[in-house]
Amino acid sequence: MTDEAAVLDSVLRQAHVAQVSAVSGSGADREIRVDLSDPAESARLRTAMAVESLPGFHCMCLGDVRFEFFGRDGERLAVVVLHHGATLRWEQWESDAVLADGRLLLTWLDGHGMPGPMQQFEADRQRAEEEAQEQRNWLAAVPAGLEGSTDRILDLSRTGARPSPELLAELTERLQSTFPDPVERVLALLHWHGSGSGRCSGYPVHEDVPGQLLGRVPIADLLTALADHRAEERHDAGAVRHLVGWKTRPRQKPDVAALPEPLRARLLAHARRSGDSGKRSRAERWLALPRA
Repeated sequence: MTDEAAVLDSVLRQAHVAQVSAVSGSGADREIRVDLSDPAESARLRTAMAVESLPGFHCMCLGDVRFEFFGRDGERLAVVVLHHGATLRWEQWESDAVLADGRLLLTWLDGHGMPGPMQQFEADRQRAEEEAQEQRNWLAAVPAGLEGSTDRILDLSRTGARPSPELLAELTERLQSTFPDPVERVLALLHWHGSGSGRCSGYPVHEDVPGQLLGRVPIADLLTALADHRAEERHDAGAVRHLVGWKTRPRQKPDVAALPEPLRARLLAHARRSGDSGKRSRAERWLALPRA
């Protein structure tokens, strides 16, 4: 334990009461008070709040759980805020502190009638795992010839930047070199765009790259590729995502209107099977034939 971390531990040793509440005040968890005059209870909380390091960063949010510690005579000794089940903020430190084992503190809270932080932590962890798997799937579908550009494309999501015209032109040139056949080129792009999250909105910025590249493809080439015997479910997924997304083509409305009825029905059926309510809703608006 570092000297700075040891300072908090020494304060906790003096605490007789911990008052704990949600920072936002909007959670279902009630405020709790815990008697720390019992040495065993005090030791459990001190172990749960053990700090590993102070790496010099501050989380940008207000935090999730507020701990107020009071001494024997009721004086307030410290206010410490838990962030994301992983770090602590205390005014005596110049940066947030990383917990040695954040799950211990979440478990302590759960055991004292505040299950919300553990539930949120688990939900965030599951979502992070899902996003990581989506990214792995998306990377696995990157067309041949573009592998060396994946870091630059992923950086778009890290920075929030849009793909530059220069990057799109470079990727287009590489695809044309790797796939001289327009049908194979479009199939590769559709497969790529049908991977990852598959969403029509709220997706990572890097997933927009294959969609923008498809936006440069003539609608005739797109239709030829979708009519090819090699087109399968993943290609349909990419086509639906592209054709019903937000302003994905310069002439999107007439291009969609040009879809042959069997293809329109095929893509609409895919959207209905997808389980994505947003995609299905957009597909119904764009692809459903008007009733006679």
